[in-house]
Amino acid sequence: MNPDGLLTYSLRAHPQGGALVEIMAAALAAADPHAAVRRSVRVADSAIMVGRQRYDLSASSRVIVVGAGKAGTPMAEAAYAALGEIIAAGLVVVKQGHLGTTHGQVGPITLLEASHPVPDERGVKAAERLMALLENLRPADLVLVLLSGGGSALLTLPAPGLSLADLQGLTSALLRCGATIGEINTLRKHCSRIAGGQLALRASPARVATLVISDVIGSPLDVIASGPTVPDPTTYADAWALIQRYQLEQTVPAPILHHLQGGLAGELPETPKADASLWQRVHNEVIASNVSAAEAAVMAAQEGGFQAQIMTTFLEGEAREVGRVAAAVARELALRGQPFGRPALIIAGGETTVTLGGDGLGGRNQELALGAVAGLAGLPDAVIVALATDGGDGPTDAAGAVVTGSTLLRAKDQGLDPAHFLRHNDAYHFFAPLGDLLQPGPTLTNVNDLLFIAVP
Repeated sequence: MNPDGLLTYSLRAHPQGGALVEIMAAALAAADPHAAVRRSVRVADSAIMVGRQRYDLSASSRVIVVGAGKAGTPMAEAAYAALGEIIAAGLVVVKQGHLGTTHGQVGPITLLEASHPVPDERGVKAAERLMALLENLRPADLVLVLLSGGGSALLTLPAPGLSLADLQGLTSALLRCGATIGEINTLRKHCSRIAGGQLALRASPARVATLVISDVIGSPLDVIASGPTVPDPTTYADAWALIQRYQLEQTVPAPILHHLQGGLAGELPETPKADASLWQRVHNEVIASNVSAAEAAVMAAQEGGFQAQIMTTFLEGEAREVGRVAAAVARELALRGQPFGRPALIIAGGETTVTLGGDGLGGRNQELALGAVAGLAGLPDAVIVALATDGGDGPTDAAGAVVTGSTLLRAKDQGLDPAHFLRHNDAYHFFAPLGDLLQPGPTLTNVNDLLFIAVP
């Protein structure tokens, strides 16, 4: 991550811009994957401690490390730092450009790159290799699974009868329709051979310990990375209901529809449910989340003299509408001193959605910021920052954007109409000329998005 990439034009010019950058940096540090794994994994005599669980090892025990996600590289590095040559083999799939300085190898753990958010052939081949590592394991063996945001796309293994192109078409349709991540993953799990508890099923009868960096609101384990090591509470009926709710019959590839209908008819086995005996040997633990990042931001803000509090870590909704609400909150802080006086900072975390109606470039954080421009206009010193904690917002090189009370005026001086760019879902090209895109590069973590509403 490049910290200077958080210093946009508006933050450089703002009297509290440096403080806000430090607060963002504190939030990201609290979600640092390497530190989180090191806190959670250690060797104790002839056993491995993973979180609160103790795993005794015999002379014949093998330890296999597998995983996927945008935080995969530092998580793998931390696992190797903790366990060293105890690890017999491993494979972790990371997003393209997220290898760091590893050159694709951390001790016995191989790191492979794949595409996100739309899966590619590299992800399929990596998932096949990962599942091959889990063949013929014994009860004394231990599989350490490292999961973080992006794991659903990076661990792509089409169900029998489906192709990568089918899953790519499904993913693209879901990303365009405004479905939530939970809804998207419900469909993914029922078109996969690895999601929805099926990785744990392949590893059985070995013991499985999963460490999770959560990028999902509320940290539901069955949704994060499509829950490869937890029971799946969703069914083919749930998946088909989503096809109908979002009217996807004409946009989703026909083989996907045929597959789901086969599952509805009972012709295909369901994903593993909570009553399966294999879960007695599986442990899952969240080691970092949006909550920990938001709490660290509040602490840093208070140390810097702000009155600060978390508004919510369950932020959802259409991004542009959330932006309008954020501007209204800023106006309440600035003009009425509610819910507390200045200098004030309100922090929210979660994940909004964008329903695409245009062909522009952007992401949900950039669109949220764009939605706040008109409402924030004219408020001196007010700042709204929308940040994707992984450093990448949508298919762009930006992590979000910054809005101040002067943004609208500066935009008009350059002939930029925010309403026009909203119609075209083109927030990137609105903020780029203003110098207000956040561009820190990959942070190698992912704990959802953070929204900062500041009135110094």
